[in-house]
Amino acid sequence: MALHMRQDLRISQQLVMTPQLQQAIKLLQLSRVELTDLVRDELMENPLLEESQEMGTTVEEPVSSIELQDAVDQPNETVPEREAAAPESTPEVKSDSVPKDSSDYDAYADNTSYQTGSGAASDGEEAPSLEATLTRAETLPDYLMWQVRLSNFSESDEEIAEYLTRCLSPAGYLGDASTAQIARKLGYSTLKVEQVIRKLQQLDPYAILSRNLAECLWVQSHHPDHPIEDPLVLAIIAKHLHNLEIRNYQAIARDTGEQLEEVYEATKILMGLDPRPARAHSSEAAQYITPDVYVLKVGDEFVVSLNEEGVPKLRISAMYREAMGGHPKAKDYIHERLRSAQWLIRSIQQRQRTILKVTRSILKFQREFFEKGSQHLRPLILKDVAEDIEMHESTVSRVTTNKYLHTPHGLFELKYFFNAGISRISGDDLASEAVKTRIRKLIDTEDAAHPYSDQKLVELLQEEGIDIARRTVAKYREQLGVLSSSKRRKLF
Repeated sequence: MALHMRQDLRISQQLVMTPQLQQAIKLLQLSRVELTDLVRDELMENPLLEESQEMGTTVEEPVSSIELQDAVDQPNETVPEREAAAPESTPEVKSDSVPKDSSDYDAYADNTSYQTGSGAASDGEEAPSLEATLTRAETLPDYLMWQVRLSNFSESDEEIAEYLTRCLSPAGYLGDASTAQIARKLGYSTLKVEQVIRKLQQLDPYAILSRNLAECLWVQSHHPDHPIEDPLVLAIIAKHLHNLEIRNYQAIARDTGEQLEEVYEATKILMGLDPRPARAHSSEAAQYITPDVYVLKVGDEFVVSLNEEGVPKLRISAMYREAMGGHPKAKDYIHERLRSAQWLIRSIQQRQRTILKVTRSILKFQREFFEKGSQHLRPLILKDVAEDIEMHESTVSRVTTNKYLHTPHGLFELKYFFNAGISRISGDDLASEAVKTRIRKLIDTEDAAHPYSDQKLVELLQEEGIDIARRTVAKYREQLGVLSSSKRRKLF
């Protein structure tokens, strides 16, 4: 069969992602912080956008998009003038309030009040401390190097110490790099690197840069100020940390030949040591979450309202006339910036309306949760909400990403309300999050000396009418961050 080229004319339909549609989709999936940053950037780049000032002096009436469009198309026609706010008069600066020459500087400085970190402010309020004005907090490596420079470290030791401090793990351990690898990289002997590690371990925090848990506890047990001389404690650190992890005290007593009560006492001493040397020097800052939507109960009804605080409110600026100046290129530029500003404002408004729709739909499906709490959470999927508000599932997915809802029972991500169902022997299915909450309550009320196994949790849940498999209970327990029953056991 011969191959040849030919031209055909075909009619087809396809979805085209216009820039405006791409912008609307992008705004939907942005978090509150990301949206605020995007609006701030647009305010800096687009001169036709300005932030509406709700507080303070009277704001002039914003120009509508129709008026602005007409003005761009017909720049020579006049637009109805608006009363402009009178500019505030600049207060006069008295000449005698500024030093005339350097000879008056001392008298000027004496009459000027300076605020220090520990002093009080002029209006009676306490001024912030000096530490609160620092640009960043001191990190653990900085703190260690400060101690190194105050100690008798040689120049080569300081070089090794600086590299070691950069290898610190969040818990305060050396990390994955071995002593031999560090020695080859820095060009020193393994013995010298080991000596520097030993010297660093004597600094504050004690036992920093340990290679493993056994070394960390061993260094702390040999602290020069309060050493641990109990041979049973040292034997547990050296050989029985794995038995201690699973609370197998009988195996420790059998191997060491000690009484079980002695093993308990030695374990109490070990519990006074810190397995994470860097715990007190954690540099992780607290992350605060601002809700996007509020659901408040007013009487017998729930009211859904958007949280609009912090997000700048945009409007079309009325100063386009001065920027245009009658130049053809200025007209084209204003026309382009106008379309961009209009689309941004419309996209933000559409985003807010969609979030409200999704939240109201969630409220309709999960009303029992808002009334009684997480134990009454129902199974819900994105398709249910999408069909309720007549939107696509992908739109609902984007809306519920990185958005948070303030409820009478706490702050939750919108994704929290979408979960699979667990069958019940009688009645409707129960949401997986509700089952997790029930597992958490059962574990919190268990006997610490005889914690519930996964199979026991299955039996307790079945007594409540919840049909669930043991492996599902184990999966939910791990998602809750709860250890197994052998590791939860406490005998003292």
